[in-house]
Amino acid sequence: MFQVRENEPDYALLNDPVCQSQNRYGKSIETVSEGDSRHGVSLNINDDDSIGENPNRYKQHGFYFNADNCIACHACEAACSEKNDNPAHIAFRSVGFVEGGTYPAYQRLNISMACNHCDDPVCLKGCPTRAYTKFTEYGAVLQDPDICFGCGYCTWVCPYNAPQLDPVKGQVTKCNMCVDRLEVGLKPACVSACLGKALDFGVIENVPDGCTQAKSEIPGFPRTDITHPNIRFQQTRTTQREMARVDSTALKYHRDDADGSFRPALDPKHGFKREWNFGKLLGSHENAHVAFTLSIQTVMGAFAMLTIGSWFGLESVSGFTDGKAFLPALLTMLVLTAVGLFKLNMHLGKPHRFYRGFYNLRLSPVSREIAGVSLFFAGLTGFTFFALSQLLFDNRFPGIVQDVFAIIGLMGVGVGGYFMYKLYRIPARPFWDHWHTAATFAGTALSLGSLLLALVALASNQLSPELGRLLAMTAGVGLALEGIGLLFHAQDLQGQESEGTASFYEQTTIYGYPYWLRNGLLAFALALAVSVALIGSNSAWIFIVLTLMALAASVIGRALFYVLVIPTTMPGAFFWKNKGFVEHARESGLADMPQMGVVYERHHPFKLGKLLETIRSTSLSEKIAQVRRIVTG
Repeated sequence: MFQVRENEPDYALLNDPVCQSQNRYGKSIETVSEGDSRHGVSLNINDDDSIGENPNRYKQHGFYFNADNCIACHACEAACSEKNDNPAHIAFRSVGFVEGGTYPAYQRLNISMACNHCDDPVCLKGCPTRAYTKFTEYGAVLQDPDICFGCGYCTWVCPYNAPQLDPVKGQVTKCNMCVDRLEVGLKPACVSACLGKALDFGVIENVPDGCTQAKSEIPGFPRTDITHPNIRFQQTRTTQREMARVDSTALKYHRDDADGSFRPALDPKHGFKREWNFGKLLGSHENAHVAFTLSIQTVMGAFAMLTIGSWFGLESVSGFTDGKAFLPALLTMLVLTAVGLFKLNMHLGKPHRFYRGFYNLRLSPVSREIAGVSLFFAGLTGFTFFALSQLLFDNRFPGIVQDVFAIIGLMGVGVGGYFMYKLYRIPARPFWDHWHTAATFAGTALSLGSLLLALVALASNQLSPELGRLLAMTAGVGLALEGIGLLFHAQDLQGQESEGTASFYEQTTIYGYPYWLRNGLLAFALALAVSVALIGSNSAWIFIVLTLMALAASVIGRALFYVLVIPTTMPGAFFWKNKGFVEHARESGLADMPQMGVVYERHHPFKLGKLLETIRSTSLSEKIAQVRRIVTG
């Protein structure tokens, strides 16, 4: 148990003599009723079975931040990192700021933020390994890094950037509310270290002595309806109507005079010049997800077309399944699925712990996606094995076996495909939280799935004009569905008061040329697919060109899907929690200096994008040094 010093100052001691019964969201502050079996249970901190004597042990606690007092000394960060023995690139608590006005009316608002131990923790629901637990003691949301396998999904769904994915260790860690200190009546380390009494801590909704407000948000703080965070604010000084972020995010916060709240608005700090930035686009950390989603959706679409088409007696599909192209198509799909699953698994911080992805089927869409895709893989494997057995053993197995595997595979298509889409409907990431995600995923399955079958049929000399027309029409439907979704998505983003408007801005400027290249390829592929569907053709060149255009559009579009998303996270500073500085440090070599708080990622599945960036180097020695850092870093 944590040892209390004899001369511990009063400001470091918990003191909540009176507490309210409900919080502002209508939820009871009592985490568990008196007499419940969970009362009087030890937290076993450091294997100590002692039980804290805090009378408010079973009440929801939270942080209180007085923005009027914060001077951005970062003492809270230092105390937190020292207590938790964090490396320089990990900080459970960080201080960012927004600014507004000009001299002499310039104003800066500092914000110190850690985990808010929410009433409705989306990290807990999203984590596939069940590494998170919301304890009845103090309402603390704790995470066990030993259970985590480093998928990082909790970092996607959290609006406050509380979970920290360590690119070196490949695992997530976060603020633990200093429950070891709470058990002995002490406030968290960050609160005790605060120089200006900007930070305080206690039972939620209690206003500390000397404070008059208990707001639920201030400028720069993300929306509270997602998780109902347990943090309250005081900010009595009148702010400018517009408060800008100083990090690289193209956002500012505009005050609504009707209710005084601040809402995100576009801050075009990068100008309006259209750029390529193919190096950044193809060098994204999430490119493993590009490979996984494209390959799995392609195979799911092809499998569904083959099985459902043959069941409904489509003559052209039946001719395909009865011909020599059927088995090569199944083997190709099996290989693509295996490659997609391998790339996704190797993207994990701890790939050897992949089986933990099934732990949270009750709550996590990631676990359900993994289960659905695994079910599909099992069905596809059995279906392919049956087809191979039929060829080797001359139809000695009953056809119902094939139908059973087909049904298993289609169940996997339904479950896996739905939750593959559902896991991206994240309120904390407005760019993804739109129905266009479903349209894009379904469109990819139809377009690339049908074109995969067309290529295999071409290679086997089995692409009849009728089959070519059917596959081209299916590809056209998929391309049209994706295009319609993209049109509505772009229109909706421009009118949003969220981070989505900044995503649209980056889409048309920083990645402007790849964006329009994708749109052009999509339009040309759609026109070609419609032409083939109308006139009927089995020309190899036409289908090869159509496939290349559709595939290029899908790869660029899916890469944009991941690099453009801007989360509803807290503002950073010039050098800290600033995506722009992190990229600069890794590209320039500053990341080699530990005091920068930036490290190279251990996992980088596709390094082509970063290698392309070295072409712009001014000297051969610089190119060699950059390539060495990329390959070994």
